[in-house]
Amino acid sequence: MDTEILSLTHQGGCIKATIPLTGSKSESNRALILNALSKGKVRIQNLSHADDTTTLQKALQIATKSIDTLQTIDIGPAGTAMRFLTAYLSLIPGHFLLTGSERMKQRPIGILVDALTGIGANINYAGTAGYPPLDIKGAFSQISDQITIRGDVSSQYLSALLLIAPFLPNGLTLTISSPLTSKPYVSMTLDMLKEIGVDYLWEENNITIKHQEIKESVLTVEPDWSAASYWYSVIALSPIGSSIFLPGLKNNSLQGDRAIVDIMRHFGVSSRFENNGVTLEKVSTTGGERFFNFKECPDLAQTVIACCAALGYNAHFTGLETLKIKETDRILALQQELAKFSITLNEEDLGTYHLDTTSRTNPASVKIKTYEDHRMAMAFAPLAIVFKELIIEEPKVVGKSYPTFWEHLAKANFGYVLQ
Repeated sequence: MDTEILSLTHQGGCIKATIPLTGSKSESNRALILNALSKGKVRIQNLSHADDTTTLQKALQIATKSIDTLQTIDIGPAGTAMRFLTAYLSLIPGHFLLTGSERMKQRPIGILVDALTGIGANINYAGTAGYPPLDIKGAFSQISDQITIRGDVSSQYLSALLLIAPFLPNGLTLTISSPLTSKPYVSMTLDMLKEIGVDYLWEENNITIKHQEIKESVLTVEPDWSAASYWYSVIALSPIGSSIFLPGLKNNSLQGDRAIVDIMRHFGVSSRFENNGVTLEKVSTTGGERFFNFKECPDLAQTVIACCAALGYNAHFTGLETLKIKETDRILALQQELAKFSITLNEEDLGTYHLDTTSRTNPASVKIKTYEDHRMAMAFAPLAIVFKELIIEEPKVVGKSYPTFWEHLAKANFGYVLQ
């Protein structure tokens, strides 16, 4: 069977557009867990249309069907759903087999499983130890309220535990034993808990949440800053005077990927918050070598690296450690695709990568492989402004987080043909 491809072109000239982004996947998935744990006391507005959120929503419905028979829950490639459900299913009555795609079965889960079993959860590996699928017998009896857990592998492990903490009979204290990566995502979880009336104490490396009742509340999901990052890249690659308005985005966002505002200043993109949204505008052209740290916003890395490559900017990057255990090995995927126009991304010192664009070529057509990774497709898509034709393999992968991405590109002078 031939691989489905999408041919993407750009007609050139200044861009003027308004792009209505879907709700944040990160906020939506946390809100769904809180809605389920609260038995509906927490309601949700502006839920994301992303495949990952729809998958989690369906999984939560399956989980409440029956507590007497084994329920198989397949979350496909939805990594957040895997981590959050591992904690959630441990807490509620029932017997569950939690599984996913072949790639999901290669993504580690042992740190979270060890933490949960340490407080009494009944979880066994149904395949390779340390990886999904998981056999979970829910409604565990809590035997401890103390967890020591690494913070440098995935912040989703911590968020999964924090989401269930106020519902545990004895509450929970997390001690983070290594430097915390993606800290804004942990802060997002705690801020959303605060919105529903949960008190917490975060002192140095310890986060404590006592058992407590939550209040009737409504969580309104902000549009997705991760999705916004692709439009920043589009404006960065466009002529001076181009602008895009993104409704609903807040300057004081809970989302760590709001960092794209500050990053893209280095690319001549200004951000003006007004009229309940933000206007992005290309105001200058800037050059020179750059240094970026993605420790707290790793989902922006592919977007920024691809944008640097398109602009011919040499740059250094750190904070890429978690990219190897995402939907694909994102570092390897970037290296392979950038090589198609003679750009290298190599690790120099431990944890520091250098992007070298000095030998960049400009082929008439470039075909980008997506590796079943939505962010590979969307990070490279803006490069159609630079190349005469950009071909994206397996373009429907964008549904994981941004189902209307290709249709939205058409609002900004892009043309696409699905083949």
